[in-house]
Amino acid sequence: MELTKNYNAKEVETRWYQHWLETKRFHADPDSKRTPYVIVIPPPNVTGILHMGHALNVTLQDILIRWRRMDGYNALWLPGTDHAGIATQNVVERKLKEENLSREDLGREAFLQRVWKWREEYGGTIVGQLKKLGCACDWDRERFTMDEGLSRAVVEVFVRLYEKRLIYKGNYIINWCSRCRTALSDEESEHRDVDGKLYHIRYKVKDRHKQHYLTVATTRPETLLGDVAVAVHSGDDRYRDMVGRKLILPVVEREIPVIADDFVDPEFGSGAVKVTPAHDPNDFAMALRHNLVPVNVMNENGTMNEDAGPYEGLDRFECRRRILVDLEKANLLKQVEPHPHAIGHCYRCDTVVEPRLSLQWFVKMKPLARPAIDAVRDGRIRFTPDRWTKVYLEWMENIRDWCISRQIWWGHRIPVYYCDRCDHEWAARQKPAECPECGSSKLQQDPDVLDTWFSSWLWPFSTQGWPENTAELKAFYPTNTLVTASEIIFFWVARMIMSGLEFMDDIPFQDVLIHGTVRDEQGRKMSKSLGNSIDPLTIVDKYSADALRFSLVMITSTGQDVFLSSDKFAIGRNFATKLWNAARYLHMQSGDDKPVFIGPDDGPLDAADDLHLLAKLHETIQTCHASLEKMRFNDAAHALYEFTWRQFCDWYVEYSKEPLYGDNPARRRRTLALMHTVFSNTLRLLHPFMPFVTEELWHVMGYARDSDSILDAPWPKPFEQATLKTLGIDAATTEYVDNRQELIRVGRNLRADYEVPPSRKIDYIIKPVNNETAQRLHADQASLLTHLRASRVRIDPEFQPDGAIPSGVGRLGAIYMPVEGVIDVAAEVAKLNGQLEKTEQELGRVTKKLANEGFICKAPANVVEVQKKRKTELLETVRKLKRLMEMLKG
Repeated sequence: MELTKNYNAKEVETRWYQHWLETKRFHADPDSKRTPYVIVIPPPNVTGILHMGHALNVTLQDILIRWRRMDGYNALWLPGTDHAGIATQNVVERKLKEENLSREDLGREAFLQRVWKWREEYGGTIVGQLKKLGCACDWDRERFTMDEGLSRAVVEVFVRLYEKRLIYKGNYIINWCSRCRTALSDEESEHRDVDGKLYHIRYKVKDRHKQHYLTVATTRPETLLGDVAVAVHSGDDRYRDMVGRKLILPVVEREIPVIADDFVDPEFGSGAVKVTPAHDPNDFAMALRHNLVPVNVMNENGTMNEDAGPYEGLDRFECRRRILVDLEKANLLKQVEPHPHAIGHCYRCDTVVEPRLSLQWFVKMKPLARPAIDAVRDGRIRFTPDRWTKVYLEWMENIRDWCISRQIWWGHRIPVYYCDRCDHEWAARQKPAECPECGSSKLQQDPDVLDTWFSSWLWPFSTQGWPENTAELKAFYPTNTLVTASEIIFFWVARMIMSGLEFMDDIPFQDVLIHGTVRDEQGRKMSKSLGNSIDPLTIVDKYSADALRFSLVMITSTGQDVFLSSDKFAIGRNFATKLWNAARYLHMQSGDDKPVFIGPDDGPLDAADDLHLLAKLHETIQTCHASLEKMRFNDAAHALYEFTWRQFCDWYVEYSKEPLYGDNPARRRRTLALMHTVFSNTLRLLHPFMPFVTEELWHVMGYARDSDSILDAPWPKPFEQATLKTLGIDAATTEYVDNRQELIRVGRNLRADYEVPPSRKIDYIIKPVNNETAQRLHADQASLLTHLRASRVRIDPEFQPDGAIPSGVGRLGAIYMPVEGVIDVAAEVAKLNGQLEKTEQELGRVTKKLANEGFICKAPANVVEVQKKRKTELLETVRKLKRLMEMLKG
């Protein structure tokens, strides 16, 4: 096969992914004798479009799966999508709105048919996008949370919990989205800081001869229409004589009592708070303690109901505006002040969430939480980074019951039935024909559906056939690693641990990797509203999937947020180009000959550079494997980048030109065998990170003799000690070549500092630290000439400069670069002096700016940090310019 001059990523990626699918390269057999390694994908919403967070998430999973498969495991990455109840229903309702229709116009069954039709047409979008990234999922096992099998698992779990009395129905304050017209769990109500206001309202005291008022502070004046009391702290002496008196509720003129309750904070506002049990969770609890009857003043859609009196029919925020006008007219609005505070927003449509009294279904979580707490405390489940362990445990110790009912139509309908004749209620696995108590056929099913997460929390075992004891379940449960983001630790991770222990009597996974959030360079979370999102598919189209994957991993430390800009993907593109060019060079040197490799029986190598390259390969294999074991992906990527780019491409390829173009056939064969050995190992190490280009090169280079895919090739292992000894690899030789490379870098930097073109051959003088080093450097004259691009390299232990001469120092000695006849010294000094003046001027401006307290206090933190970094860079430049001039002046 020929290697084209330029790598055609689009053609290669399309061709190889199709080949992997056709040959079922990602399939895992439950009957395999190999040790299983399993990851279940966090199922993206069926409405989802791939974003950079997805790209990072699936890249990390794909690296683990490909690595484990090559390392001999029966690796399964189980894919699927989530039905995303609220999100999907919203999408379809928007489509209906374009037709001037609502879901009520269609009716429940017809509406659900429309949703299923939408899912068939558009639900596979994100799956196709995942394939574009190269995801090695077992697509034959793809699941959907509304599949027949998963739906059966959902019903089974509900019935079991219902029969254990862990599911109950009750009237409680829940989070209500008036746009989606459904309840939300606490985790689905995302709190954000807003610049709100605190309204101080005067409530008239009844039966006082003089006008007397009690001032109450609130952030939601529209809810005063549902007030049933005003509360003060029992120890607040200001209001001791007020407890038990009656107040006149503004506007509606209803009498309400003053009560004493220790929950009240006497420091907040006036120390008197309105009690609105139908619209505030704390007030609801207070009302239970004082036997107060809640008054709900809002409809499901966020408008005011008949109990709102003159404001009936108004939107809640319009009601707020009107009621404030009326309060001011009545001289009952005492004060309005700024009051920043956090308000819940619907996680799907961003509507302000309304705390609302509602009859809902709940799961008792405390009994389920205890075993899940123990599983993390005793180390059966590990979080990486470990700091998330504390976050998980704190939440679990304070867990609240889970509101699982949703007032929408798309989702798993609650399997509870009611008899119209005898009012019997029961949960059933199958739709019943008659009431088990009285035999009546007049039955109704509960109209609500279950929270989307009620199906997702069963994902590790429902996807594998539970409640049947399938071969897949026996082979692949528990799974091994979960890779996810911090924002769904409570939504999903914690609940999966609880459900796994409750229904499988075992943990669902052993390791939980929490990766960071993808942000822009200013540290802002990427979002459509900010216009700072980067489309992964645009990056794939411009740079390649391999470039996207490798770049993301290179710049993302384990568990840390990643700060991203489009130009950073050049890292991966340039690296793929470097790899391709190295392959072309080796392929050109090898011709049509089949590659030959260095083996442990080949005897010792004599060239220090050969030994050094194998030693570095050995180290890289060790580092890469250890880093992946610890899920430190960027450490593995950096090790591979350093070895491939620096050691192989920059150093050894350059070194190899002497033996490959020389007249010693045996040495040429040995060098090619060594290069093929190293390059084939490098491709295998890189494959989990860059699957497409490595698969292509694996075949083009002739390495696929015993395997149809690089995925079938064994993961490289570090050399055995006996092999290291046989080949002659030792620490002293490795250290010497490391130090020689350092000395060459010092020499190259001298050339760059004085802007001597790389094409110009110049002389160097090296003063070694001792005679032994001098002998080794003399033996390496050819290599030094090549790497330094020198016309002559003089090795002189006794050298003493008799004038100004640029120089640098390494561990092997000092290296000098004579400049006479190479550069105009006077002109160079003048140029450096000009650069120094400009640099010092800029340094002065930056220093002055950083000394300005106004700038430090008002400028964004990242802007200040940029200036501090710039100052450090300028100081270093000043030092360097002064040093360069000193070396020329003598």
